[in-house]
Amino acid sequence: MLKLYGGARSRASIVRWYLEELQTPYEFVSLDMGAGEHLQPDFLAINPIGKVPAIVDGEVKLWESGAILLYLAEKHNQLPADLAQRAVFYQWVLFANATLGQGIFIEATREKETPRLLTPLDKIFQTQPFLLGDQLTVADVAVGSVLGYIPIMLKLDLSAYGAVVSYIQRLSERPAYRKAILGQ
Repeated sequence: MLKLYGGARSRASIVRWYLEELQTPYEFVSLDMGAGEHLQPDFLAINPIGKVPAIVDGEVKLWESGAILLYLAEKHNQLPADLAQRAVFYQWVLFANATLGQGIFIEATREKETPRLLTPLDKIFQTQPFLLGDQLTVADVAVGSVLGYIPIMLKLDLSAYGAVVSYIQRLSERPAYRKAILGQ
């Protein structure tokens, strides 16, 4: 069975959300980050950087939430066969981790980056319920998790982005999201 390693209030909840959406059995291994369990040799053999999330799936040891999400999407046949279409999924997952997360959570750039990042997303969600159309995909888990943390952690005023707010609300009503992200 797949093992997901994480800590309290870590990015492991993003992977957990996707595993719940996929209805894939997994074991969650909670590491006490305060006690340094993520820096012990057993865990460093899985992720030499000593960060969570990480997974062990048979012989596969993988870390970085975006890489794990894409691995799971591919493993569960949730990506298109066409390379160009698949690249769009990669683009959104990488955007979430490298661009959106950095733009929203780094205070020094937040004021400038928020409108630049959320305005185009708002336009997308004005015309469709999810990033790539009518169905939730791994792209939504990646991008939606970053957006979903805004009202939880930052309490930013998103009133100028009504479609983004509706998107966050739609995601937060999903049972898998509620279980993994909100702990309900």
